[in-house]
Amino acid sequence: MAKLYTDVDKYEDAASPPTVVAILHGAIKDLVRRRLDQTGVSWPEFVFDKSYALVSAADLDEIERKVVDGGYRYTGSALISAVERSGAYASMNEADGASTDFTFEHDEAVVEPADSTGRERCGQGDNVVECPANIIGTARYYRSIQDVMIGLTEGVPEGTIAIIDDSGGTLTAPILEHFHGVICAGGTVRSHLGILTREYGIPCLMNARVNGIRSGDRVELEVSGQAKTAEAYQLGEDMSVRVWKLPAN
Repeated sequence: MAKLYTDVDKYEDAASPPTVVAILHGAIKDLVRRRLDQTGVSWPEFVFDKSYALVSAADLDEIERKVVDGGYRYTGSALISAVERSGAYASMNEADGASTDFTFEHDEAVVEPADSTGRERCGQGDNVVECPANIIGTARYYRSIQDVMIGLTEGVPEGTIAIIDDSGGTLTAPILEHFHGVICAGGTVRSHLGILTREYGIPCLMNARVNGIRSGDRVELEVSGQAKTAEAYQLGEDMSVRVWKLPAN
């Protein structure tokens, strides 16, 4: 049987229970072994010359199909994933540009009752860039192509703080520069969206865990707090800043 370089991966933890990543890796390893045994191609030949000829996109699609058919569902980072591949992704609460009822409800959101001014803490996130002062704006969810199209055709209302799933930034790229601020449920300060908002000069919280914010609510982001560092991620240190919901004017 063909021997692969990954067979002696010293970082592999064989004691851990199989995850979908381990299952996919195992299936791909098995496929490569079979193709090497069938063709007699050496490992260097496979890596540097024959890999695309011996392992096709259709082969990999078939492996994924078997995983999904077996009952596994991916967890999407953006609503568009669940919409376009509903059979492969776990269902996600849907929202559109006109929704007034939807809220993110994160188990790890730190919430506090309203203070004497009516300001109610509803979560926290990782600050991308330390700003001179906090920002206040109106929360609006942007979770689908339809939401973005509304922003393109009707304009993004002034003072909008966009609440989104996707740390990649691709979905909201066409209207990103019009946001007053961003709350993103995924990623880190080094994710694509973190980089884009930094370049546009838009205050942004990544890896946000928030509860109870609806479209139209006035919110305040503690972007005057320290930006989260790479070292903090590596050490597992919490440097999150706060998000508040403000009383209606």
